[in-house]
Amino acid sequence: MNYLDPKNDLTFKKVFGQHPHLLISFLNAMLPLPEGSFIESLEYLPAEMVPETPLMKFSIVDVRCKDNFGRQFIVEMQMNWTTGFMQRVLFNASKAYIKQLDKTFNYNALQPVYALNLINEVFETEKSDFYHHYQIVNIADTEKQLEGLEFVFIELPKFKADKISEKKLQVLWLRFLTEIDESITEVPEELLNSNEIKEALENLRTSAFTKAELESYDKYWDGIRTQITLEWGKFNKGMTEGIEKGRAEGKAEGKAEERIAIAKNGILAGLSNEIITALTQLTPEQIAHLRKEMNVD
Repeated sequence: MNYLDPKNDLTFKKVFGQHPHLLISFLNAMLPLPEGSFIESLEYLPAEMVPETPLMKFSIVDVRCKDNFGRQFIVEMQMNWTTGFMQRVLFNASKAYIKQLDKTFNYNALQPVYALNLINEVFETEKSDFYHHYQIVNIADTEKQLEGLEFVFIELPKFKADKISEKKLQVLWLRFLTEIDESITEVPEELLNSNEIKEALENLRTSAFTKAELESYDKYWDGIRTQITLEWGKFNKGMTEGIEKGRAEGKAEGKAEERIAIAKNGILAGLSNEIITALTQLTPEQIAHLRKEMNVD
């Protein structure tokens, strides 16, 4: 095995959490930054995540930093999609934004926060786009924007390099994330031609890790597999319970339809309400409603 998967907690942070110049290249390629405001320098910030549930423990990798303009960036790798993930991202970015007031109450000093979220699953199943950019905009005039928070979600499984003709460095970084793993022995030449990607690849070589780090690497994937198994177990249990409930409701609905059909036949045959009630367990009021519906006294 020559390389490790960059999406793992250990490797992602080794590449992007220890080499600011690689993170600068990555963020400039991935984010829709205004022209003339590309990131020039970075400083890392402590990770302050929302309290995790046991099932979230292994699914999220994050790196946080601030650039030369004072803008903050939250980079997260989400291995398993959950319905509450977007709310969690919004909470984290909003928290980072308002915490700038810890040092000043001058609202004009607040700087934008960008949340870059790399998702290793598909969550927009009805759309082919892999890149999703969210802003706070005027619904009637989307050119008008409330600056402060921006969100980018990238669905890695949807990314296909042959469909992308622009943003070369963005394509190379996405290929780095989606094509490199333990099965790779020869890296595509296009990746090696980029100095940034080549350096990132050197940090993924198995020989660059200690035995303890490799054990941590394997433990992370074990945690991911356990989480997926637990989530599938919960999903299958819910599906089974839903099917059983549907069957029970279906049986009950079928019996009700059968009783109504018998009652209608009884009405047409001239049977009394008492006899129809005995046959169907329908109430006199229900039978009267059927008679009115059928226009039969």
